[in-house]
Amino acid sequence: MKTIKYIVQKEIKQIMRNRGMLPIIFVMPLLQLIILSNAATFEVNNIRISYIDNDQTSISRELISKFEASEYFSVSEMYRSKKDADDALKKGEIDVVLDIPRYFERDLVRNKHNSLAVYLNAIDGAKAGVENVYLNQVVRDFNRKISLEIIQPEDKMLKQMNILSIPSFWYNETLNYKTFMVPGILVLLVTMLSLFLSGMNIVREKEIGTLEQINVTPIKKHQFIIGKLFPFWVLGMIILTVGLIIARLIFNVPIVGNIGLIYLFTAVYLLVILGMGLFISNYTDTQQQAMFIAWFFMVVFILMSGLFTPIESMPDWAQKITLLNPIRYFVEVIRMVMLKGSGLGDILWQFGVMSFFAVVLNALAVWSYRKTN
Repeated sequence: MKTIKYIVQKEIKQIMRNRGMLPIIFVMPLLQLIILSNAATFEVNNIRISYIDNDQTSISRELISKFEASEYFSVSEMYRSKKDADDALKKGEIDVVLDIPRYFERDLVRNKHNSLAVYLNAIDGAKAGVENVYLNQVVRDFNRKISLEIIQPEDKMLKQMNILSIPSFWYNETLNYKTFMVPGILVLLVTMLSLFLSGMNIVREKEIGTLEQINVTPIKKHQFIIGKLFPFWVLGMIILTVGLIIARLIFNVPIVGNIGLIYLFTAVYLLVILGMGLFISNYTDTQQQAMFIAWFFMVVFILMSGLFTPIESMPDWAQKITLLNPIRYFVEVIRMVMLKGSGLGDILWQFGVMSFFAVVLNALAVWSYRKTN
């Protein structure tokens, strides 16, 4: 234990002595959590909408005013012709064009129905789909209101029948997207910091030539590895703690479940990531190589973690691959515990899988590390 203690002390001194590493460890993750949590959102606001009013009646103007009153739309100038609107749409000056046909009010009163032409910039298909939902919602609200105003006198005695649905939003009552994103982004920061630092740590010893000196000492392999990785395990737990504090104080993310359960799972999860970083460092000769390889795995893990794209929406073969992704399990667990209040029994499967990964990866990392006497 004394040997491990001395190695840990040496690693901590090395970290604190490296002034360039300290901001990366402590400052950048906090800034990234604050910035990414506000930037990484699928909410669509400030939709630039324009219109072509070929009718110029009170009903057409009332329809336009509905969009002006909406918090999602930003109504720009009216275009005189469809050609001008198409040009603006192609240049990216607007996102949606509403084409109100001639005799819109007359046909609506006469036939009790009419249609509108809507043109959307669908380069970003997901954004266009959300815009279409918002647009249809405004039109439906307008349709309900106008149907009462233009109804025939003989029909006014008929009782209007409406079905009102009252939704109950569980786990995120305010529908705040940050409540969903912040826990996942915190997982990414803990993972990236632990993987990159552990992956470059032993490689740095190779580059400066101190690894050979350590290899000829009586230090045993397991002592060296534990002493090397333990400080980064502690750093990962510290980053998690600071991230949880920021999530609660700045973003008001609830922590419904047992916070000790998050720390328990994180303790095992960090063993997986540190083992992976050690495995990478054993097969690389420079910090640049270690960084590239670690970043390659991180990109794949992030995209297939379910953080930005639901795993249920992926193809079957991709869903099976995500079973090998440790980030997937941590994202699921931290959301389940923080937002739903899940207990140990609810995350037992994820905990078992993560424990298995920890044993396998660390065994491979220790086996692949060659110490010459």
